[in-house]
Amino acid sequence: MDTSNPAVFVNAELLRLHVGRRVRAVIQVLRSDGSGSVVGKSTDEQQLIIKGDPPAPLSTFVEVIGIADSNQSIRAEIWTNFGDVLVSLGNWWSSFSFVFVFKLICLCEIDSGI
Repeated sequence: MDTSNPAVFVNAELLRLHVGRRVRAVIQVLRSDGSGSVVGKSTDEQQLIIKGDPPAPLSTFVEVIGIADSNQSIRAEIWTNFGDVLVSLGNWWSSFSFVFVFKLICLCEIDSGI
C-alpha cells in the first residue's frame, strides 16, 4: 500500500473540510454527461460532482481518489468500478455503509498489496 500520499476518506459533508487535499469517496452514480463529469450520491445521501476521465463502462457504484476541488466536487485521478449491486440488505446506504465500505476497501488493499 502506498502511504506516501494518503487520501482522506470522505462523504459529501466531510469533503468541505478537505478542499485542495487528496480525498477518496464511494458514490452511487446518478448520471454522467459523457464529457468527464459524473453526478453521484455520497454515502450521506448528498450529491457530489466528480470531474475527470471515468472508465467505460461506468458501474453504478464507484470509488474515486483525487483532489477536492470544492465543497461539492472532486477532480478524480483514479476511478474504481465496484459494480452495479453492492449489498441488498435493506437500507444499506446509510452511515453504517460508510464504515463498511471503508473497512472493505482497506481489506482489499491489504490483500492485493496496494
